[in-house]
Amino acid sequence: MRILFLSAANSIHTVRWVNALSERGHEVVLVSLKNHIAKINTISANVRQVYLPVKGKKGYYLNAIFLKVLYIREQIDVVNAHYASGYGTLARLARLPNVLLSVWGSDVYDFPRESKMKEKILKKNLKYAVQIASTSYCMAEQTRKIVRDKKIVVTPFGVDIEQFRIHPKRNKDYFIVGTVKTLSYKYGIDMIIKAFRLFLDQLDKTDHIHMVIYGEGEQKDELIELCKLLGISDKVHFKGYIANMNVPEAFRTMDIVCFGSRMESESFGVAAVEAMACGCPVIATKVAGFKEVMEEGRTGYLVSAEDYEMMAVYMLKLYRDKELRDEIGLNGRKRVERFYDWNQCVDMMIDLYMSMKRK
Repeated sequence: MRILFLSAANSIHTVRWVNALSERGHEVVLVSLKNHIAKINTISANVRQVYLPVKGKKGYYLNAIFLKVLYIREQIDVVNAHYASGYGTLARLARLPNVLLSVWGSDVYDFPRESKMKEKILKKNLKYAVQIASTSYCMAEQTRKIVRDKKIVVTPFGVDIEQFRIHPKRNKDYFIVGTVKTLSYKYGIDMIIKAFRLFLDQLDKTDHIHMVIYGEGEQKDELIELCKLLGISDKVHFKGYIANMNVPEAFRTMDIVCFGSRMESESFGVAAVEAMACGCPVIATKVAGFKEVMEEGRTGYLVSAEDYEMMAVYMLKLYRDKELRDEIGLNGRKRVERFYDWNQCVDMMIDLYMSMKRK
């Protein structure tokens, strides 16, 4: 099967999909804007990469003819356009047939709220697609609010359960609270830091307790200043950007993993799934993506957005009870194996492609 994969090549999600499809023997043509160029050696040599001539936002409009010619020349069986606002617009303007449109989150949560024009564009893109795919049920429901007459298939974005797996914890002499997220306001890293400060306040001895934060973002300097203000700069360690392949090793150092997302555009809690696969108990906010992938009280705990006091309560509870941490970690692993095994997710996507393949 020849698949035209229209998506940002510099996204780890894109890389994982195209590599997996290629490994299954399908011919994949990955088409992206020039400003979305992939990092070296991340994409399989068996995946053909094509970068469109016009970059930037105008590229979603001015590359339509080039894309149409490419589609015809490559004798494509099915098109999978990712991100309903940008690449969805390009697929529609190129009049590509047989389009599966995969929604990502902010394209259906945030984009249509920015203006009436953007809402109109999104509706056109969703209606144009032959089929719509969503990584979560909550995002599928959000998409149905925008366009009601289209079938939406839920195709979870799973994890490699061999790569993300339970291992003995490193740094046994230390108790580590951690997170892996972009350092942006919407991900609530400041909330986790405040919760950590309250957690420390409940303890007599804290020399062995630390927080690690993996990720980069525009809020980094502000978060460093917050740690200084709270008097915990020596306790909170900013580790910077981490490649996805190194995330499992990072989780192996953590006793508790926390996520403080504020926005409903956290449409699929893939970071929580990765942590659960590694046997880490998770504390997260009650945004749609985390509520869907987690099981309250069994794989971790959910708190209201901004409620860092309750997050601190759960930190303390898990800190004091190792058996509880182990039980919750094992429950999380079992849930991932049941619902979010990457190989099963790829099988599901290929079945969807085959049902749409040109006759």
